[in-house]
Amino acid sequence: MAAQNFDVIVIGAGPGGYVAAIRASQLGLKVAIVERENLGGICLNWGCIPTKALLRSAEVFHLMHRAKEFGLSVSGAAFDLGAVVARSRGVAKQLSGGIGHLMKKNKVTVFMGAATLPRAGAVSVKTDKGVEELTAKSIILATGARARELPGLEADGDLVWTYRHALQPVRMPKKLLVIGSGAIGIEFASFFNTLGADTTVVEVMDRVLPVEDAEVSAFAKKAFVKQGMKILEKTTVKKLDRSPGKVVAHLEDAKGTTTAEFDTVISAVGIVGNVEGLGLEALGVKIDRTHVVTDEFCRTGVPGLYAIGDIAGAPWLAHKASHEGVMVAELIAGGHPHPIKPNSIAGCTYCHPQVASVGLTEAKAKEAGHEVKVGRFPFIGNGKAIALGEAEGFIKTVFDAKTGELLGAHMIGAEVTELIQGYVIGRSLETTEEDLMNTVFPHPTLSEMMHESVLDAYGRALHI
Repeated sequence: MAAQNFDVIVIGAGPGGYVAAIRASQLGLKVAIVERENLGGICLNWGCIPTKALLRSAEVFHLMHRAKEFGLSVSGAAFDLGAVVARSRGVAKQLSGGIGHLMKKNKVTVFMGAATLPRAGAVSVKTDKGVEELTAKSIILATGARARELPGLEADGDLVWTYRHALQPVRMPKKLLVIGSGAIGIEFASFFNTLGADTTVVEVMDRVLPVEDAEVSAFAKKAFVKQGMKILEKTTVKKLDRSPGKVVAHLEDAKGTTTAEFDTVISAVGIVGNVEGLGLEALGVKIDRTHVVTDEFCRTGVPGLYAIGDIAGAPWLAHKASHEGVMVAELIAGGHPHPIKPNSIAGCTYCHPQVASVGLTEAKAKEAGHEVKVGRFPFIGNGKAIALGEAEGFIKTVFDAKTGELLGAHMIGAEVTELIQGYVIGRSLETTEEDLMNTVFPHPTLSEMMHESVLDAYGRALHI
């Protein structure tokens, strides 16, 4: 059978791949996309979206228990884990179906199957019906990543889970161990802890949420402990002894090794890129620690071959992947897009309380040689936060003392994942403290704390 020819072939239909395909099609290119599992990729089906649905259920459950504070009464508050999970799966399914519609609408040809690259400019797709041969001048790798598995801590779906098992739990954990306190680990810890699991989080670094500003980590730890979690920092899980219905974890810290028994373990120790089985090495693609090495425009060094999203390295975030997809599509179509600045990409964690940040932490700003001015404003000083019954948290801003450049912003508290975008836009527009001070923020809103945090950096805060 003759090969089908396209202008662009995208491998992987996650938030990087499907967005790249849409943009390339909008620019008048003939596009094919190859997906071996679900349109929407991990993010829509097994990551960002279904976890947010679960966490929303936990948040409502938590609020039900606080009803009295709001002058309300709820009796017999309970949850049905099966129904919570079913809602989450329904949300994912609705969005995944929406991607299929977007592909049709944008005239993108979809091939469901596993792709390999037999030679430059060619893709072979193994589908249910046989093998399809495709060719294109430009190929975009968007194959994503999967959970890292450490020796001895491998998931079995029964006692030891990855995020995928945790999204469709076979039972409600009674005594839960979460290994890793990055976004994935802490979100699942937050979910199951809120529903009543006795939850322990182990982190090998010296603090939870280790990529966040140290003050945010410290505040988060205090909040998690208050909610009943046990947080073990600078601790490693050396091995897991499994027997029917229980796991004995061997935990090592500076004082030595102890053991603790759990009925469920969630391993959230990072991710590895899906680089195997594609034929990349034979093409001369450079791979470093399971990630494809690219330049700032996502070029791999092999003519016409690009890599975007998780497979191309940190930050491993859906919105970074989508933005890279658009950038590469525009590049292929002959445009002159700006490269993405990793430091201007916000990170959001949907635990309780929420965490969001962009740019440099205070420590990183000082390390980079900046003289800094730092502002902080607490939720307790904000009328809207108190009215919501969400008075815990703070917003921190870091400025360059000489130029007034906003170097970073760090938040913890209710709805901060929605607030962070204000600072993201500010950084994108190269705003200074003066611009932010002269901006009128609406009242009463949580966003006023952003204004006050800026004012505080310059000794001008009004409400503390």
